[in-house]
Amino acid sequence: RSSIMLELSTTATFDALFSKLPKPIQRKAASKTDLFRENPFYPSLHTEKLRPKHHEVWSFRVDRSYRIIFKFLGPNQVQLRYIGHHHSIYDYDMFK
Repeated sequence: RSSIMLELSTTATFDALFSKLPKPIQRKAASKTDLFRENPFYPSLHTEKLRPKHHEVWSFRVDRSYRIIFKFLGPNQVQLRYIGHHHSIYDYDMFK
């Protein structure tokens, strides 16, 4: 298994949403993001490509309720774009 760590960046939207989350969710998100950085397809993250698939936008689970939406910018570069309740991600225009 390679030990290449992903380079993560965040959008202003992600940062603003993260800051409004309850502290326990922030801690859980930070922990899952560390796991994601080491292995973006670790089984407990339930990483999946979102539709429409040609937009190349993905999500992974923080827990049963919260998701992080991201996009691969390069082989080892990921931009975290959105964090929120999984019902709200469908309202977010992630393709802009």
